[in-house]
Amino acid sequence: MSADGGAANSGRRRRRRRGRRTSGPQTSHTEAAATDSGAGAAATPGRSAQRRPRSARHGPERLRTVHETSAGGLVVDGIDGPREDQVAALIGRIDRRGRMLWSLPKGHIEVGETAEQTAIREVAEETGVQGDVLASLGSIDYWFVTDGRRVHKTVHHYLMRFSSGELCDADLEVTEVAWVPIRELPSRLAYADERRLAVVADELIDRLQTDGPAALPPLPVTAPWRRPQTHSRTRHSRPDEHAPDRKNGRGLDP
Repeated sequence: MSADGGAANSGRRRRRRRGRRTSGPQTSHTEAAATDSGAGAAATPGRSAQRRPRSARHGPERLRTVHETSAGGLVVDGIDGPREDQVAALIGRIDRRGRMLWSLPKGHIEVGETAEQTAIREVAEETGVQGDVLASLGSIDYWFVTDGRRVHKTVHHYLMRFSSGELCDADLEVTEVAWVPIRELPSRLAYADERRLAVVADELIDRLQTDGPAALPPLPVTAPWRRPQTHSRTRHSRPDEHAPDRKNGRGLDP
């Protein structure tokens, strides 16, 4: 056999060996799809067998979103006196971990009430003291989920001057009430958005004492509430820095 013939035969043998290594059953795109879809789909041919349930196609059912509006206030005793003697009324609630969380009194605006009227009523109901509205501190809004609903809550807050009454924790939703020195509010309030409102209040009190009531910004006009609201309660589980459901707090620029 010539050298050229031997080389050709050797090349054919190498090609055959390579062919054996790469040979095997060929799977069509249709068969591959049937294999990937599982035995159940393969056993029941036809387009209808491959349809997924409606819930599977569109994902889990979306939560219904509701909007709620509340109002509350920071009522200060001694607001016209020395700063070191000024105290504010706070409410405390026990969270699910057994911790006391301090916050500003607040509640839902009822039909026929303005936001300022609600703030006065809620402060009285939750602390036992009466206050007069002096200025707006700003609004806080946040989201939370409860009872199968996604709730967007807005709370309007006001700076108030103490007028009468004594602290009382008779409200069933309140564990404790206390007069807290104004200077301690940033460390006592559990939620960061309310701590920012306390800073606004501090600046407004400085204006009040320096230039009198005329230096305070005018109160925003609010109309009486005209429709009933749902009454969802935020679960007081942890302070704001660890609670992502409390978002978008904003204070009034003084």
